Amino acid sequence: MSKQCYLAVDLGAESGRVVAGLFDGTRVELVELHRFRNGPVSVGGTLRWDLVNLWREIQTGLTKAAAQYGESIKSVGVDTWGVDYVLLSETEEMIGLPYCYRDPRTSGLMNHTFTRVPRAEIFAQTGLQFMEINTLYQLVSMTQKNKPLLDQAATFLMIPDFLNWLLCGSKVVEFTNATTSQCFDATRRDWATGLLSKLGIPTRMFPTVVDPGTKLGTLRPEIARLTNLNRIDVVAPATHDTGAAVVAVPTDLTGTAKWAYISSGTWSLMGLEVPNAVLTERALQLNVTNEGGVDGTYRLLKNIMGLWLVQQCKGSFDRAGRNFDYSQLTQMASASPAFRSIVDPDDTRFMAPEDMPQAIASWCRDTNQPVPETDGQFIRCCLESLALKYGRVLRWLEELSGEKVEVVHIVGGGAKNDILNQFTSNACGCPVVTGPTEGTALGNVLIQARTAGEIGSLSEIRKVVKASSELGRFEPQDRAAWTAADAKLTEMMKLLR
Repeated sequence: MSKQCYLAVDLGAESGRVVAGLFDGTRVELVELHRFRNGPVSVGGTLRWDLVNLWREIQTGLTKAAAQYGESIKSVGVDTWGVDYVLLSETEEMIGLPYCYRDPRTSGLMNHTFTRVPRAEIFAQTGLQFMEINTLYQLVSMTQKNKPLLDQAATFLMIPDFLNWLLCGSKVVEFTNATTSQCFDATRRDWATGLLSKLGIPTRMFPTVVDPGTKLGTLRPEIARLTNLNRIDVVAPATHDTGAAVVAVPTDLTGTAKWAYISSGTWSLMGLEVPNAVLTERALQLNVTNEGGVDGTYRLLKNIMGLWLVQQCKGSFDRAGRNFDYSQLTQMASASPAFRSIVDPDDTRFMAPEDMPQAIASWCRDTNQPVPETDGQFIRCCLESLALKYGRVLRWLEELSGEKVEVVHIVGGGAKNDILNQFTSNACGCPVVTGPTEGTALGNVLIQARTAGEIGSLSEIRKVVKASSELGRFEPQDRAAWTAADAKLTEMMKLLR
């Protein structure tokens, strides 16, 4: 058959792009059409997203798509990070410049929230991991500091839903991203209106929640004219980037919890695909999260700080004039001694430090470890610490599911880091399969293809991914050393309690 073209607008915390997915019925080829920078902007002492500029760049990418693929383009879908949101007024004005989840306005608000609604009650409804960045605490902050703006809000949209509104005028929130907010009831599968009302958050602004794969409408006439596109369909894929990436895991075990995934990038999201949210007392104790997936599934997972640690170390080295690329840093880490210094990647001091190496040094001093002395030692510390956290989280997931995981799949940009892949296999004690690195865009495109009727089941999507990707495989090594390092980390974390 002739190739059909589906456009993925894929926004991450560091960059965004418009990608064409060319599907021939068996394999899909991705072509990057336009890439642009993203990142929080400091505005008056706050961190915000420059969505107006991002929208301009998206239009540029769509224009390039029209010039290159024209009539073969069938639809467009948007995926982004979770948690953050836009408020629209009755007259469809954007209320304020949207905040970035790393803005400090939510600091301390979790404990304040628990004085009004107990932690266990929030988890029983939402099933979500407790993190200060969650939408719930951002909205609680608005009730305290920006209530006049909140009172003006007629429509609440997550970031990808806002972009869909710009594309076609739809005012809905897609399921996978709604579940990242801690404002969504995992049992009722609708907004947790009772919880929101108790916290003084107006519920009138929350729109209908739709499933991934929903056709939202056609491109606005003015956007079609500006970009030279036809009035193509706008489809909600799994709009949460991790939800899209999990769709593109090339597993043969769909329908079981015998495989785990790590969507590896700025954040590492590690989890299982399960039929229903896990809302047990033990799940609450472990602070896991239940986020929506495709076909009504849930992603039982843990958010882990991820390659943010490495990215921020590199930024510090760059500012000091030591401009190494990531491959050089990885080589330097490989040549550094093992387990000299390890940290808990999810310690709050690593969330948004002014200087990441200084934050790592502080953790090491507080746990009576040697402070890294070279750039390579800092990066090795980051990579070993991440792998140890993956191993720990895997054991928690196995406990919650009652299943033994046979293989861990790593998708996303982090799948390119072979030393981290090997460390992950070592720490988890099972094989690691890597790829695709473009999991998010692949998942986005293939959900659109399914909406168009070209693919049937989730298993069929994953067969297409497998046929379209080069995969790597790593087997566990040095298990005794990694087990000892994990025990050492446990003892050090006790010193900080």
